[in-house]
Amino acid sequence: MADFETDYLIVGAGAVGLAFADTLVDEDPDCHITFVDKHAKPGGHWNDAYGFVALHQPSATYGVNSLEFQTEHIDEHGPNKGLHALASGTEVLAYFEKVMNLKLLPTGRVEYHRLSEYKGRNEAGDARIVSIFSGEETTVKVRRRIVDATYYQTSVPSTHTRNFAVAGGVEVVPPGHLPELWKRTDNLPDHYVILGAGKTAMDTGVWLIEGGVDPDRISWVRPRESWLWNRVYTQPGEDFIERVIDMQIGLLEAASKAGNGDEWMRLLGEQGYYLKIDEDSEPEMFHYATISQGEVDILRRIKNVIRKGRVTSIERGKLIFGEDAVELPDNTLFIDCTATAVPFRARRNDRPVFDGDTITLRPLHIPLVTFSATVAAFLEANFDDDATRNALAQPGPLTDTPATFPYAFMVTMMNRGAWAQNPEISAWLTKSRLDLASPTIAKLVAENSPKLAVLSKFQEAIAENMPHLARLGMQAKQIHEAQV
Repeated sequence: MADFETDYLIVGAGAVGLAFADTLVDEDPDCHITFVDKHAKPGGHWNDAYGFVALHQPSATYGVNSLEFQTEHIDEHGPNKGLHALASGTEVLAYFEKVMNLKLLPTGRVEYHRLSEYKGRNEAGDARIVSIFSGEETTVKVRRRIVDATYYQTSVPSTHTRNFAVAGGVEVVPPGHLPELWKRTDNLPDHYVILGAGKTAMDTGVWLIEGGVDPDRISWVRPRESWLWNRVYTQPGEDFIERVIDMQIGLLEAASKAGNGDEWMRLLGEQGYYLKIDEDSEPEMFHYATISQGEVDILRRIKNVIRKGRVTSIERGKLIFGEDAVELPDNTLFIDCTATAVPFRARRNDRPVFDGDTITLRPLHIPLVTFSATVAAFLEANFDDDATRNALAQPGPLTDTPATFPYAFMVTMMNRGAWAQNPEISAWLTKSRLDLASPTIAKLVAENSPKLAVLSKFQEAIAENMPHLARLGMQAKQIHEAQV
């Protein structure tokens, strides 16, 4: 006999699991939810992130539907000046604690098992929860579904395993150790090496330069270049809605001119919708990182860029790349930013979002993972069968190259089209805090605003260019599936 019962067992109390639960408790006032999570506090990987981490996207488009961040304002200084604020990691953790402690638990319909692991089901079909510290096992009868909120398997520098060797006497640290340098002012590094080409490495470069490190004392191992979302086109609210829709029109129109995903991204870069750090490069990556032009300008000050592939080992005063090597000062601090935020190859999962006794939270509007989770919760609470739900929730891939990105964009557009045709979902989206455009468009429609002129252009672009997008998307789908 199980120790207790619940309607939904959510595995993972990170951003995705919390976003799902927040919407579900509002849409289904009779349901009971139980969380199980390894961390001591809600927030998932944010508990392990480096101290100066911040959101890539505006705070107003992240988190849960029912609660705003306290810091939702327009930045008036720094590289993000003129754009919506980006919550710091500390603010994100405080926000998620507030969601759990002030929104979910007070309902009396939510339980939270922290520092615990889900160990599958026993022979009776009950879920097994095991305490990390005591090893004590609790069994749970799940009346409806288990919700897997761990699909993204997010990795951060402090928890990942290095894939290169480090000799004795070499100082290699995750970026989270950098704020501790103030304690050793009599023995600061002579040189800094950033290892990795992703957004963590970019954050590290900006942090070092803004902290006063001479860019000439920084080397950056950047095996590949990446396209980056220009943050100015991802802003919520009516002051930015024309830019947001303009980018969507640009994406659609470029699809009609491009022969493949690489050409498509190149066209979009020429129009400023996407940015790159090295203006003379042809980026091979696209991991959905969002950045401001101000941040790009700072990063371009780092001229010592090492392009010899991936590091295989580090010795004192030396970086080794297979048969090649780069000499560096002996007192060099190596900063490991090589963790893959989302391990693309490790997450091949052909299960639909809604599948019998399991819900697997996957991206529906790529890459807005918390928004996707809220949509899944709305579908669970308001539609009667999985066939209908899954028809409205086609999971898309978090692709990682320009060549494969059209696949992800195609799936997003197909889902958005299906939601627009469903009156119930469409009405709910106009009230969704996490939807970048729908609430603003609804407000402008009510006001008969002249800003809506761009919306008719968007509808024309859809009608004219969806066949071209489908062509690119299916081509990209084949490439993506061959890779994973």
